[in-house]
Amino acid sequence: DTMRRVVRQSKFRHVFGQAVKNDQCYDDIRVSRVTWDSSFCAVNPRFVAIIVDASGGGAFLVLPLHKTGRIDKSYPTVCGHTGPVLDIDWCPHNDQVIASGSEDCTVMVWQIPENGLTLSLTEPVVVLEGHSKRVGIVAWHPTARNVLLSAGCDNAIIIWNVGTGEALINLDDMHVDMIYNVSWNRNGSLICTASKDKKVRVIDPRKQEIVAEKEKTHEGARPMRAIFLADGNIFTTGFSRMSERQLALWNPQNMEEPIALHEMDTSNGVLLPFYDPDTNIIYLCGKGDSSIRYFEITDESPYVHYLNTFSSKEPQRGMGFMPKRGLDVNKCEIARFFKLHERKCEPIIMTVPRKSDLFQDDLYPDTAGPEAALEAEEWFEGKNADPLLISLKHGYIPGKNRDLKVVKKNILDNKPAANKKSDLINAPKKAADASNPQNEAKLDEILKELRSIKDTISSQDERISKLEQQMAKIGE
Repeated sequence: DTMRRVVRQSKFRHVFGQAVKNDQCYDDIRVSRVTWDSSFCAVNPRFVAIIVDASGGGAFLVLPLHKTGRIDKSYPTVCGHTGPVLDIDWCPHNDQVIASGSEDCTVMVWQIPENGLTLSLTEPVVVLEGHSKRVGIVAWHPTARNVLLSAGCDNAIIIWNVGTGEALINLDDMHVDMIYNVSWNRNGSLICTASKDKKVRVIDPRKQEIVAEKEKTHEGARPMRAIFLADGNIFTTGFSRMSERQLALWNPQNMEEPIALHEMDTSNGVLLPFYDPDTNIIYLCGKGDSSIRYFEITDESPYVHYLNTFSSKEPQRGMGFMPKRGLDVNKCEIARFFKLHERKCEPIIMTVPRKSDLFQDDLYPDTAGPEAALEAEEWFEGKNADPLLISLKHGYIPGKNRDLKVVKKNILDNKPAANKKSDLINAPKKAADASNPQNEAKLDEILKELRSIKDTISSQDERISKLEQQMAKIGE
């Protein structure tokens, strides 16, 4: 009641959602029917990725954003897993790198070609093996390059350095029951988890200790979700003992009582929260609902303010949420969802109506850009850094992404670790020092060898085609 009684001043009171026209949807997609409560869809300013049904294994589609309309059945997929894919997440620091977790107990990291797939992709850049049961959650670190978290049905959380393919942190004794979700805080120094034992835990992954926890965050038995907000508070969704859906706000410094707790309705779909730290708006998409409700979080009572509901006819199977830099600032777009139906993906655009055509800087404070603030090693050594922000004043123009290189550590190669930093994954390749005569000689040698190999190949090619002609003649 209190959520609706007072009319509050807020620039987001009139946010309205609109589904795009039919020809801007992605049609004829067999969205995965696996019973798993992840969002099944991940988007960034270049691509939309959707987990699809695949016979004998697991696959997901990766479509360039502009590739709308009917998607051909033979369209290539990313299909290296041997079991269904349960979760996918785009790397925040490279729009061509995506991680996937699967029922086959592995995590795979993929490099998508710049213009999308022309052939199906079966070879990941790296396979991360360490879970003993299916992997249902993958989440990239928000500010450190190549740090990836995965959580499995073995109740373990593993944090990987993707650049070396190593598991560097294994939290396998903190959860006694299934982990429903994991969320990094803004600078990636802490994670919070929601688990089937009805507990929300705040964990310092590098110290490997639980720094706060709340039992019976929501009393109901159905799945919960917990996410960090920009100010360090935690927002949860769950169910009451009477199976009503609830949302709550918590301060990790004192988890005794929630800052706010609201009952919503009696639907039984799990509420997936999508959070925008720039506007402090939370969008709640229930699996199987046909609506998106949104709330503004402020520091004045009742703290969680209901804004509005976007309703449609069709229920949603999953949902993708575009990062801020992928939005159209000229149209005052503050969020874009990619709603999965049974057979299609439909973008939904959330806008704040404004009369002026000028850039609305109050709607678009500087937002997290695609540059990583830390290297993986720095984070594992204990450093923290906030996201590096960019202005959206002139829109976001995607730059070129470097290829993901994985340098597996060689056990025989016991060099002191200090030298390793520079060889890591995205270290710019040092141009061979041309002034060094040794290097020049070596280069010449390599080039010569290359040329001779090429010559051999072309002469063999000729020989093969001659032999083929002779065979054809004999065949006639």
